[in-house]
Amino acid sequence: MNFEYHPPEAALDVIDCDEDFIVLNKPSGLLSVPGRKTEHKDSLQSRVQALYPNATTVHRLDMDTSGVVVMALNKVAHVHISRQFENKSVQKSYISLVDGLVAEDTGVIDLPLRCDWPNRPLQMVDFELGKRALTRWQVLDRGEDRTRLLLKPETGRSHQLRVHCLSMGHPILGDRFYATGEQVTKVKRLCLHAQALAFYHPSRDEEVFFEVPADF
Repeated sequence: MNFEYHPPEAALDVIDCDEDFIVLNKPSGLLSVPGRKTEHKDSLQSRVQALYPNATTVHRLDMDTSGVVVMALNKVAHVHISRQFENKSVQKSYISLVDGLVAEDTGVIDLPLRCDWPNRPLQMVDFELGKRALTRWQVLDRGEDRTRLLLKPETGRSHQLRVHCLSMGHPILGDRFYATGEQVTKVKRLCLHAQALAFYHPSRDEEVFFEVPADF
């Protein structure tokens, strides 16, 4: 599935920066890292490296997903923070708007995922070959035709939140991969935002927490 790439021209939105890392609010529509094609070279990573040449990517958000991202500014910090992501000790929370009214107030989705190779980058549920993917969710608000959810993934599979919301029968609004018709067109962007991130500081024995509200 191919889409034209028109990254936003907004300046970097820096939340915090010290000698070990920089935390940013990535806008929707910007790649986290450069793509292979020349027209896909503009990314959060390349923009940050223009100012901080030693910056390295620790984790990624999908191009259409906005929100909190941390990048390391030295090798020790990169290893320290990366291990926290690998060990699943990083605390992440997302906000989404999904189509329709979710009946329950809270729940857990535990469905294994793998790449749908003939249709990549799409992902699919597969109980035999898929890798474990777990998401906890909570209803924050219900509107006339949509529900605002707090999503807390305990794993970090590609498109995990998109596919898990789809599995509930409530695709994320604006999701051009998994939603259809008005579910895509009645909003201006993918309504998925990485709202908060907490991890242990690489140099100090303390947890740091960063939060940016969603703009939808």
